Amino acid sequence: MIALALTYALGCFGVALLFNLARLLQGPTIADRILALDTMVINMIALIVLFGIRGAGTMTFEAALLFAMTGFVSTVAYAKFVLRGNIIE
Repeated sequence: MIALALTYALGCFGVALLFNLARLLQGPTIADRILALDTMVINMIALIVLFGIRGAGTMTFEAALLFAMTGFVSTVAYAKFVLRGNIIE
């Protein structure tokens, strides 16, 4: 049963990534694009964790943690760039 649930979850997060990509490409404002990018990072973290559960690997959880930290920092830096025009003050 868990294999079926994992397959369904992987499919759902894959479709969610496609919807986020569509919002990223056609977002009317820059804020929509930043939010789409941040949501894509969250969905990728979920996919990495699901692949780790499926493959019973421990390294994927560390990769998800690193991806989460990188995604957070990049989202904050991009939002700061949009608001102020520079990242480093």
